[in-house]
Amino acid sequence: MRNQLQTLCDNFIENRDILRKTFRWESAYLYPVCAAVFTERGQTADPAALRHCDRLLKEQTGPFNGFRGTARLAILSLLAAGGDPGGRLRRALQLYDALKGYFFVSQYLPMAAMILAEGTEKSRYAETAARCRLIYDLMKAEHPFLTSGEDSIFASLLALSPRPAEETAEEAEGCYRLLKPDFFSANAVQSLSHVLALGEGTAEEKCQRTMGLYQGLKDRGYKYGTEYELATLGVLALLPGEPEAVIEDVIQADDYLSGRSGYGLLGLGRKQRLMHAGMLVSAGYREQAAENAMQSAAVGGTLSLVAAQQAALCAAVAAASAAAGASASAGGN
Repeated sequence: MRNQLQTLCDNFIENRDILRKTFRWESAYLYPVCAAVFTERGQTADPAALRHCDRLLKEQTGPFNGFRGTARLAILSLLAAGGDPGGRLRRALQLYDALKGYFFVSQYLPMAAMILAEGTEKSRYAETAARCRLIYDLMKAEHPFLTSGEDSIFASLLALSPRPAEETAEEAEGCYRLLKPDFFSANAVQSLSHVLALGEGTAEEKCQRTMGLYQGLKDRGYKYGTEYELATLGVLALLPGEPEAVIEDVIQADDYLSGRSGYGLLGLGRKQRLMHAGMLVSAGYREQAAENAMQSAAVGGTLSLVAAQQAALCAAVAAASAAAGASASAGGN
């Protein structure tokens, strides 16, 4: 295993354990996903900073505000890892208010606001919220029963693309049509197609690479998950490395994680572990791409990869939050 990849794996486990000790009653699915927020940035989570962000959240939002819902830990992680948590939270809340003019309130809308706040000027909040709704409506026109609240996250990411909204939505739909025959879950394929639409290249090229990675892992005895895990597979398909090298890295990271606590018989399953391995491999390639971004041709690809990683992270957070909500409901019955 490459030293860089092992370092990422070790940092990931450390961040997961810090989050678990700092906030003890969150979903087991959320800890590793939120650990990736810090690991992708080369950071170690700071319990004091996380608690500070938690206090800020309580001071600036009411008890029933969506920012304090099931995605709270992800929001706290984004605040703590991004710097200037007070300013970022204020901007996200302002964007949240703009988005509420176009979307029903849901547990996913705060995540969309957090993402948009990072790359949107205050003077463009209303315009960006309207563009999010336009892209969402284009998605819903193609898939009226499939498109739901969680897709507001993907609409927000696609809204940051410089391409026209119709062109972006068309790219996502092209990927969906190519990939749907290969997977059972239409919702998972829709999330995957949104991730791929953020990357460069034709729909055919990206989908062929996606299926090549999926089949390559399967041939080696590593069956990739076909639910919310597919979004991260899309990120792997956008990496600049050779497919065989990407597959080998994912396998090595997965094997390494299999020996760490939390992934045994009583821990998370193999599909979640393989997805986490994929997230770590994409983080490593992102570091490499950033080093090469001084070349103008590499800048676009690096930005696309960052956006795709955010989309995959949001898909995992949405799934983990839904699982946490279902568990809480079951516990209350």
